[in-house]
Amino acid sequence: MIRASFLFLLAAFARPARGQEAYTDSVPGTLVRFEMVKVQGVSLWVGRTEVTWDLYDAFALSRPDSSERRTAADAVARPTRPYGAPDYGWGHAGFPVISVAHTAAEAFCEWLSARTGKKYRLPTEAEWEQVAQAAATGKSPADLAWHAANAGGTTHPVGRKEADAVGLYDLFGNAAEWVTVASGRPVVRGGSFRDAAASIGPSARAVRQDEWNERDPQIPQSRWWMSDAPFVGFRIVREPG
Repeated sequence: MIRASFLFLLAAFARPARGQEAYTDSVPGTLVRFEMVKVQGVSLWVGRTEVTWDLYDAFALSRPDSSERRTAADAVARPTRPYGAPDYGWGHAGFPVISVAHTAAEAFCEWLSARTGKKYRLPTEAEWEQVAQAAATGKSPADLAWHAANAGGTTHPVGRKEADAVGLYDLFGNAAEWVTVASGRPVVRGGSFRDAAASIGPSARAVRQDEWNERDPQIPQSRWWMSDAPFVGFRIVREPG
């Protein structure tokens, strides 16, 4: 059963800034909701927060029902069982999803798009950078983020820090965020709770390493989970229209 406790947390902090466009979407058949924000100067709707376990569980724990009309959403593969606890026991409801592979984040976007009828996806690296530059206006990213000096070695529930200049939470720090690159290994941006305060922000970038899945005993290794990447999550975007 998908827990709805995060709904009340989200309602408490996710209030649009004055003049800011935002909307709340939901996953049919669940109580899960999430908010998207229109960032001025960027032709995208951007997730108010990183994708949380509440939302990801709606994907990972769902199974096609033989009694329902089969849709494109049913055809999307679901994650296999992870090796160990992917949330590391730090917290689940309201926390950013972590330990997920880039392919898993893409599959989630495909599933969410089919379920909602809206086209959700990962941001490109250029799109993420454009949003990040606007978000960092006015305050140091370190003042808005969970990083090595204040996180205590774990992730934290989304939205506990102050919103940035464009009304987003945790764009920097907490969980680093997958982006789409034109070629080569996938990349995460923004830095995470493990990084020094001076190292997070719009320029923070890390390329996926084999060590991020070092302990996975499966052969071949899972394309869904990353056993040694509890610092990796993602945020979704949607094109207008």
